[in-house]
Formats: sequence, structure tokens, C-alpha cells
Amino acid sequence: MGALRARVVTVSDRVSRGEAEDRSGPTAMAALTDLGFVVEVVVVPDGVESVEAALYEAVAAGASLVVTTGGTGMTRRDLTPEATRRVIEREAPGLAEAIRSSTFGSNPHGMLSRGVSGVVAETLIINLPGSVAGVAESLTVVGPALIHAVELLLERPSRH
Repeated sequence: MGALRARVVTVSDRVSRGEAEDRSGPTAMAALTDLGFVVEVVVVPDGVESVEAALYEAVAAGASLVVTTGGTGMTRRDLTPEATRRVIEREAPGLAEAIRSSTFGSNPHGMLSRGVSGVVAETLIINLPGSVAGVAESLTVVGPALIHAVELLLERPSRH
């Protein structure tokens, strides 16, 4: 059995144009590497088509886990959940619910995240907020379940 592969898709118009530094992608990469994944980061602009294409590419490249950062808010360009819904075959709502619920009482803006999670083929996709803190906090919450979820999707023996 090979290493578990993950891809982080940073969704940001500004980062994709070189106007800002990607800080959330490397944060996700570090957290997933600590969990045992082999990780790569890609950057795409906001929008349904760009995110959808990046998700399909990650699945085709053999990623068992895809984590998006950004595009889950309330602006007109925040369309990551819509793109994700086009790609996933089955929802995994508990992950997104856990992420949102973890902010109750500490960050009133956390409830504004529209992120979704789900499965396509043997790949788990999770939408995270675009902030460094949001990525770190989210992966702290769902991290313990990710290896088990991916092992189940790959029909590998699980350590659970």
C-alpha cells in the first residue's frame, strides 16, 4: 500500500494573479503532512468552472483527499461549495458541520462559512475557509477522522 495522497486547492483570485501570497495552502499542507499525507498545493481563481476543473484534476491524479481553502464565504465570487456540489457523488455533511460548530462561541463569523464535504469515487473533498486560522482550526477538528475516512474509501485496513 502506498502513501495517502492529498491535494490542497487554494481558491483565490488575488493569489492566482500573484497579488497576494498563499498562506492558507501551506498551512493546510503542513497539517496534512503531520497526519501522514503526501501533499501538493495548487492555486486556482475563484469561480465554479476553475474549482470544478481543479477538483476533477485532483481526483484524476489519484488524490485520496482534496482540501480546498477559500471561496466559502458570502461574496459573489465565493463559489467553492457550488463547484464542489457539481463534483461530489455523496455528501459527508458531518465534516462541514463539525467545522462550523467548532467556532460557535468563539468566532461569530464561522457560521457564515458555506463549506461542504463529500465523496467522488475514492476521494474525499472538504471545503475549508480561506484564512490561516480557519484552516488550522478546521483541520484540528476533522484531522483525527481523515485517515480513517480515506482508508474506508480506499477499502484499506483501518487503524480504527
